Amino acid sequence: MGRTLRPLLRGTTYTRLLHLWVPMLVVSVWLFVGPEHPWVPAVVLAPLGLVPAVRVGEGAQARLLLTPGVDDPGFSVAPARTWRDRLRTVLWLELRLALGVVTVCACVWLPMAAVTLGQLAAGRRATGTPVLERLEPHGWLSLLVPVPLVVLYGAVVGLGQVVTVLARGLLGPSAAERLAALEERTDRLLERTRIARELHDSIGHALTVAVVQAGAARAAGDPGFTDRALHAIEETGRAALEDLERVLGVLREAERPVSARPTLAEADRLLESARASGAKVDAALTGPLESVPGPVSREGYRILQEALTNVLRHAGAVPVRVRIGVAGDVLGLEVSNPLPDGRPGPADGSGLRGMRERAALLGGRASTGPDAGEWRVRAELPVR
Repeated sequence: MGRTLRPLLRGTTYTRLLHLWVPMLVVSVWLFVGPEHPWVPAVVLAPLGLVPAVRVGEGAQARLLLTPGVDDPGFSVAPARTWRDRLRTVLWLELRLALGVVTVCACVWLPMAAVTLGQLAAGRRATGTPVLERLEPHGWLSLLVPVPLVVLYGAVVGLGQVVTVLARGLLGPSAAERLAALEERTDRLLERTRIARELHDSIGHALTVAVVQAGAARAAGDPGFTDRALHAIEETGRAALEDLERVLGVLREAERPVSARPTLAEADRLLESARASGAKVDAALTGPLESVPGPVSREGYRILQEALTNVLRHAGAVPVRVRIGVAGDVLGLEVSNPLPDGRPGPADGSGLRGMRERAALLGGRASTGPDAGEWRVRAELPVR
């Protein structure tokens, strides 16, 4: 019994009832103006539903009254973009009006029927309900008094559920809107992945340099070397903070351009950081690097950063050969270092996968792995 009456204690039941009553307010006004033509409101709704903005208002009402408190109720709050959406809006308005008429009739006539049955059961003649006026007063009619109230309960709860189901079907997002939402969600996921890569590359590089420098300074026992190591740690840490600020800026400002991210024009900063960590870097940068498009140059910078980080992390202070150049429509990048003690090099972790994914997203390719006793990173990125 408690479960049966539970809908009467929910606020949603009454907000849905209010939603069904709203169109009847307009109908009530019209019945005072032209009661001989009660069908006019239904005719007027047809062209009204073709207005794209009407779908916005109907979706907002449905969210507010049919599913209050639900984060994603499945109603579209965008203007109708296609004729299909407009026709769905017209059908929705007509069905909402029809359900409103049924609701008003139920809420008015069913309580009156219960009162009429009560009067007849009390032995009095009753008026107001033409169908029941024909009955003779009798005490057994008291058994029928709850029937209209039960029907009213079913009408109030059932019609609210019916209008909610219809709203989800007719005011729900169209195929084009679902595709746009899917694309937006994909963009957000790609942005999160990019942020994860940015943090992995920039912060991982800085921490690797700091660890290598600190270990070398402790082992050297030379005040001069220690001073240089601390200076390198300071510079690397400052650069990492700048990179972290850029990444956090993406989180704080979704519309912020990515042009502030470092490019290959700042590659010297990475090379000097690696040299300060003890690596013997032989670098050659050729071609018009300044003309490389921003997205390509930024991803090239990150690939170079990850490659140098892997050298310092897995090989230590070893000779490193860096070649970066533009030949035709391709930006070529190569980083190689000897594999000490015959070790196989870094495992295929997120950093190596990230380099290959960065290149693939730009339509290029990247390869990593041992080659003739060296660990080699090669990347080719199209610049047009």
